[in-house]
Amino acid sequence: MESTPILTAGQKWKGLKQGLRITRERTVKGNRTVEVVYGITSLSMERANAATLRAILRDHWQIENGLHYVRDVTLGEDACRVRKGTAPPVLAAVRNVVIHLLADVDAKSRPEALELLQLDPARARNLIGIPQTE
Repeated sequence: MESTPILTAGQKWKGLKQGLRITRERTVKGNRTVEVVYGITSLSMERANAATLRAILRDHWQIENGLHYVRDVTLGEDACRVRKGTAPPVLAAVRNVVIHLLADVDAKSRPEALELLQLDPARARNLIGIPQTE
């Protein structure tokens, strides 16, 4: 990864400090591919050199990939056929709440947390603050 203040139009774009070029290489089943992508940042070279920017980008994708996996595989987001009106953003908000709540369940994983709550509805109700009824 390379970064440089020379590639930026900082005087035309307020806050722009660096341009960067990332070359990604991978080999899958013997086929090698090379991808070059470009980015910009408001972080100066003093605050974030190429190694720091690389770490920031990797951390971002670890979070993104982990969240996508939970949303898609655990909560079945991609399989959902709801596509019209306000329902899709409402369901996305509900999934965000579920992901947040599952973090408070003492379980090895979010799928295990879902299973525990399905087996114990009283625990699930308590998690979202619904009082116990008899």
